[in-house]
Amino acid sequence: MNQNTPIDREHAQISEAYTKALGRAQTKTGGCCGSTPAGVAAKLVDYDTDTAELPPEAVRSSFGCGNPLAFQDVASGQVVLDLGSGAGLDLLIASEKVGPTGRVIGVDMTDSMIAEAEKNIARAGVSNVEVRKGVIEAMPVDDASVDWVISNCVINLAPVKQPVFAEIQRVLKPGGRFSISDIVVEELPDELRQIANIRAACVGGAISEGDYIAGLRQAGLEDIEVVERIVYEREQILGLVTLDEAEAVGLSLEQAETVAGDLVGKVWSAKFAGRRA
Repeated sequence: MNQNTPIDREHAQISEAYTKALGRAQTKTGGCCGSTPAGVAAKLVDYDTDTAELPPEAVRSSFGCGNPLAFQDVASGQVVLDLGSGAGLDLLIASEKVGPTGRVIGVDMTDSMIAEAEKNIARAGVSNVEVRKGVIEAMPVDDASVDWVISNCVINLAPVKQPVFAEIQRVLKPGGRFSISDIVVEELPDELRQIANIRAACVGGAISEGDYIAGLRQAGLEDIEVVERIVYEREQILGLVTLDEAEAVGLSLEQAETVAGDLVGKVWSAKFAGRRA
């Protein structure tokens, strides 16, 4: 088991952004790693068939960009690990898939998210789910101990991606599989990556699809494919970058609109699948 690394300044800023986003979740719809205007997130994330019986609080507090468990062959009795588990929506979906003989583990670094996830686990009345505090670059999870690694729009937030990819390889059992929904970006101007709100909205820390695949392969993962892409339209991109605090970091509405226009066709949600040898 890797020892947890301290939460550094950049992690702390992201954690703070998510704490604020969680507080807004009662009045806004969760979108990719941030709060987006109602109606935008629904177009990005296909959860309709998986959330009907789940606590509404878990659904409202989801900040994902895809459904990593959709159409996946997660089986009864397996162990599923969710990286950046947030308020627990994907944990609860996985709980149903693995059944009472399986286990689901969430890892998150934000105390408020862990507390909300634990509330939602209690609301759902499930006993096969636990949440551990930690960073995804050094997870409190044993080597070769999980059948599935899932993640929903979280790895893009990691300041350095390769340690996360290495951790996925470490914790998977031989033959274990992963399903990751995440944002990828082509040709994002460097100055935008320096704006904290853009990073917290899944854009600033994102890498290209090609670099993502290369990083997974470098970690020793195999059979990597992109099984789904959702290319974002201008309205969806604008929903990602116009967070409540944008003006505080010097991003005006006009600038955000210009950015959104420039990024059309360059931002999408991709679902990556593969396995450990």
